[in-house]
Amino acid sequence: MYGLMRKWLFSKDAEQSHDLTLGMLKRFAHTPLSLAWRQRVHAKPVTVMGINFPNPVGLAAGLDKNAECIDAFAQMGFGFIEVGTVTPRPQPGNPKPRLFRIVEKEAIINRMGFNNLGVDHLVEQVQLARYQGVLGINIGKNKDTPEAEAVQDYLHCMRKVYALASYITVNISSPNTPGLREFQHGSALHVLLAALKEEQQQLAKQHDRYVPIAVKIAPDLTDDGIRAITDALVQHEIDAVIATNTTLSRDAVAGLPHADEAGGLSGRVLFDVSTHVVKVIAKHAHGKLPIIAVGGIDSAQAAQEKLQAGASLVQIYTGFIYHGPRLIRDVVNAL
Repeated sequence: MYGLMRKWLFSKDAEQSHDLTLGMLKRFAHTPLSLAWRQRVHAKPVTVMGINFPNPVGLAAGLDKNAECIDAFAQMGFGFIEVGTVTPRPQPGNPKPRLFRIVEKEAIINRMGFNNLGVDHLVEQVQLARYQGVLGINIGKNKDTPEAEAVQDYLHCMRKVYALASYITVNISSPNTPGLREFQHGSALHVLLAALKEEQQQLAKQHDRYVPIAVKIAPDLTDDGIRAITDALVQHEIDAVIATNTTLSRDAVAGLPHADEAGGLSGRVLFDVSTHVVKVIAKHAHGKLPIIAVGGIDSAQAAQEKLQAGASLVQIYTGFIYHGPRLIRDVVNAL
């Protein structure tokens, strides 16, 4: 059934298809039409960051930025759902067109630019959802917030979502917000991590509940850079790392239509480089930093390789776009 739906969706502009799909999921999640995507998966429980996950396969951030389709995605069998990236204030994102398929490689290029309706809207949507499972909320900074004030954007979002999140992801690796990736290096990284941990400790006392923090990093780091950021995350007692975001490299899609579009590249072409990042982190961290792997997972075998590389959990996004809900069931049941 998804094959027919995909054919229709892929005949349209990529962002139009995205919006149509989310609109349908939101509207029909609690109607008989949800039978089109509802499915059972085997229980494969795993505990990471002190959280009990029903299975290790999650939805990556970026697909449901405003947390409007949580219940529909839960019905598909995801072991956890990550929404966002959300910013303190609503923002439109980058000019359209900004989302492109490279079908020959089952890849996507996006330069969305954190388009979202703001953290207050996301909080409202999470409160409306019936979902009782593991929910990650991915936070970022507004594009027009000066880098010197960016830490305050993260702290503002953290305060807003803390009571509702199972864990909070700090996005410092999107290639589509100018200057964001600078927070992966040097003093900027340490200042941010120290501020996040201090705020986490205060919020934990306030809410009598500890909510873990994960940091999402880019694939476009040198091995030395990966080890340096791993050291910083361990030093500041960050609860997990998500490896990785999209890549700026175009080597795997050179010469194909849309390959020269600006933005982050995702899909199976990202698998090898993102898996390499997982391996470097796992070897260097010596078990001190749980890894959530994302990037190029389009089959049960791909998911298994991520886990063998050192990840404890996996997330899918682009593979889901190309293969539909069945991919979730196939991955979970085969693990």
